[in-house]
Amino acid sequence: MEQIASFQIDHLKLFPGLYVSRKDKVGDCVVTTFDIRMTRPNFEPVMNTAEVHTLEHLGATFLRNHEEYGQKIIYFGPMGCRTGFYLILAGDYESKDIVDLMIEMFTFMSEFTGDVPGDSAVECGNHLDMNLPMAKYVAKKYLTEVLYHIDQQRLVYPD
Repeated sequence: MEQIASFQIDHLKLFPGLYVSRKDKVGDCVVTTFDIRMTRPNFEPVMNTAEVHTLEHLGATFLRNHEEYGQKIIYFGPMGCRTGFYLILAGDYESKDIVDLMIEMFTFMSEFTGDVPGDSAVECGNHLDMNLPMAKYVAKKYLTEVLYHIDQQRLVYPD
C-alpha cells in the first residue's frame, strides 16, 4: 500500500505550529486540512485525553458558531497521537490565512468559564473524561508560545 501523506512528514523535525496538511478536490471545491500541532512529536509529553476532549468540545462549538467560518467548517477533532488537532475547511487556504481565526479560537478556549458545551451524558458518549483547567492551560500555552509570534517555520512543514 502507498504511504499516506501525513506519514511522510518527518515528525522528528516537526515543531508546534499551524500547517497545511493536505488539499483535496471534492467535486468543484477544494477542501483544506490543517495540522494544528500543539506539542512537539516524540519530544514533549502528549496531551491527556481529558484536555483533548475538552478542547474538542470547545473548539468545535467556537468554530461552528463563527460568523465568517462557521459554514466552512467540515471537521475539527484530535489527532490520534494526541499532539494536536485537525481542522478541515471548505476552500483553498494557506496556514497564514487562518492565524487570526486560530488566535480567536485559542483565546476563547484559554479564557472559557462555565459549563463545557456538550458535557453531559445525554450529549456526549464519554462526558466524564473532561478537564477544563488543563484544557485552558494547554490552549494558553499554544497561544502564547506559538500563535502570537508564528513565523514561516511554524507555518510550513519542514523538509
